[in-house]
Amino acid sequence: MTGHPPFIEETRFGNWFLKTATWKAYVLCAALDDLQRLLPPGERRFDRVLDVGCGFGHSFAELARRFAPALIVALDADPKLRNRSEGAAAACARPVQLHAANAARMDFPDASFDLVFCHQTFHHIVEQEQAMAEFFRVLKPNGLLLLAESTRRYIHSLPIRLLFRHPMNVQKRAAEYVAMIRAAGFDLPDGRISTPYLWWSRPDIGFLEWIGLRVPRNPEPTLLNVVATRPR
Repeated sequence: MTGHPPFIEETRFGNWFLKTATWKAYVLCAALDDLQRLLPPGERRFDRVLDVGCGFGHSFAELARRFAPALIVALDADPKLRNRSEGAAAACARPVQLHAANAARMDFPDASFDLVFCHQTFHHIVEQEQAMAEFFRVLKPNGLLLLAESTRRYIHSLPIRLLFRHPMNVQKRAAEYVAMIRAAGFDLPDGRISTPYLWWSRPDIGFLEWIGLRVPRNPEPTLLNVVATRPR
């Protein structure tokens, strides 16, 4: 694909949902809790954190609280990034720089970040292989990629097709995302892969469990959380 793909504006409902307490608690914080559980052992400093697809900036405070970086660089393809995120950036306990750009063509120097955080953003990116290569390039050796993503099974479900907007032709299954990450050069052992089946990620949005029916034992993954390392 040549040139910059057009920015795909989210639906009005989608933008509203991204600002709700439900999204912050059950989507963002739940993903970060799981990702922190997957971190490799040992003390690490994350002085420079790249937040890819920061949206309205709800992740800034959580990244600051959990990782205490010296700087958060917040990147989003939305041309209205500054209007959407500058309030959250100003309120953050750590410095935040806002950067409107395509994740597949970042202008940061090589090996400039200790951690790349990409939460519920990768399925919005059209040029996914190029973006993953960019994540690898901008990470320092031994730097970490924390990726939390919805899979094809979820994005192609009827409620999501009706309420949100995504580039449908690039959606992938969990195993395909894992293969892409490894093909880009990342070290991603099985022990740093999680596929939670949270209520909001199910095609029925948790209704069957709510009325007392059993959740399937081995459902096709609707979510993928991984902690991958750029080798030294």
